Amino acid sequence: MSQNHFFSSLFTVMRKEWRDFYRDRRTFFLSLLVAPLLYPLMFLGIGKLTQMRAETQLDKNLDIPVVGIEQAPNLMKFLASYGIDTHPAPTDIEARVRAQQEDLALALDPEFAKNWHAGKPAKIDIITDTTRRNGDVKVARVSKILEGYGGSVGSMRLLIRGINPGIAAPLSVGTRDMATPEAKNSQFMSILLPMILTIFAFIGGAHLAMDTTAGERERQSLEPLLATPASRSALVGGKMLAAVALGLLSMLLILVSFKVSATLASGMAKQMDVSFMAMGKLLLTLLPLVIIGTALITALAAGAKSMKEAQSHIMWLMMLPMLPAYGLMAYPLKDTALWQYAVPFLSQNQLIQKVTRGEAASIEQWAMYLASSLTLAAVLWAVAVWRYKQEKLAISA
Repeated sequence: MSQNHFFSSLFTVMRKEWRDFYRDRRTFFLSLLVAPLLYPLMFLGIGKLTQMRAETQLDKNLDIPVVGIEQAPNLMKFLASYGIDTHPAPTDIEARVRAQQEDLALALDPEFAKNWHAGKPAKIDIITDTTRRNGDVKVARVSKILEGYGGSVGSMRLLIRGINPGIAAPLSVGTRDMATPEAKNSQFMSILLPMILTIFAFIGGAHLAMDTTAGERERQSLEPLLATPASRSALVGGKMLAAVALGLLSMLLILVSFKVSATLASGMAKQMDVSFMAMGKLLLTLLPLVIIGTALITALAAGAKSMKEAQSHIMWLMMLPMLPAYGLMAYPLKDTALWQYAVPFLSQNQLIQKVTRGEAASIEQWAMYLASSLTLAAVLWAVAVWRYKQEKLAISA
């Protein structure tokens, strides 16, 4: 078959699949618009709830039960000046904290007053359940105030004795944050955005890829198509190209929706904003993954006798892009090693993080990524073509 005939058949199949897919308007718009509309709204909600929680627990007065409250009246007054009211704790305070009836409590050591007046360290415990996050902002707020109180009293004790408080602090430790403004603003995105983009790039064209193979086989419309003079490679290429176009269009809408929602958001949700240049880099990063996902799903669908059987693969397919994100949470890697850009999903995760942090990937990293990704896509395309050449594919369920 000539090259012109191959591409003519390929684009004819692609137009045919898009036309058939567009006829089912409800499925078409659901496949295309659910993710671009759902996830930015979800992030806006998460950002707003997180902001409201932090503002509420930082600004409003807290009422905290204290064990041994009578031993430290000055400390209680100091806490009250920072909006933390106290009252005597019940005898079962630990059980109440464990049962989430109280977020936290303070417990003064029975020897607190004696040690305090003797100038010795007076022990005070914060009673909380660290496995529950509902009180972590309150705990941090109280801990900071208690540390400030202890530091100021310690300095006063040294001054009374004629000692410079600076002697007790031989080191003045500071931090020089070398992160770029883009990297600081992308902390929220660096965890969730790579996972979401890789998942939807990988399975964005799944419905069309499955419908054009397993769906047509179930509807008994695949056999007449296989009987045409078009080569199996052109048929597979046309069907994959239609699914890839759907996946890329969905990715573009997702990125645009993030951009639009960021302009309407406030607080942490503004970290979703990406520039148009970054959107272009993200699309380039995700293009090979869209092709890989489409080729793999087409090969799997070619072995399924029905649409339901093909759709049964979606659950484990969705898990694949999540594995690097979970692995990096447990064991973070530096993104300088070149081998990382040859590993599917891990390479996309590292490149997406670079883009959102405003960093530039090297030519070697891009070359390794594109070469390995496109090679894998070509291998999966060849597998799908091989599955299409099997005679049993023409036998409907």
